[in-house]
Amino acid sequence: MKHVILFHFESCPYCQQAKKWLKELQQEHPELARVEVEMIDEKLEPQRVADFLKQGHDYYYVPTFYVDGVKAHEGVATKQIVERVLRSALD
Repeated sequence: MKHVILFHFESCPYCQQAKKWLKELQQEHPELARVEVEMIDEKLEPQRVADFLKQGHDYYYVPTFYVDGVKAHEGVATKQIVERVLRSALD
């Protein structure tokens, strides 16, 4: 299983929607429930974000998903995009 990271922050409505879809998809599809998503709140954990960026990664918008260190999606997401991210972690 691949490692998934979601960069977000609480007051972002697009982040809240992405997290809602994560939960829905994992309830609707048992295979997706196996995917663990590490959530990093960029406002509460700025040092973790800085450390990640120092490794050569980048992003500008939230929500942003990384799968095994590769950016899978950045910015406003649809339910289909969130599902694609989760399924890519199963490969």
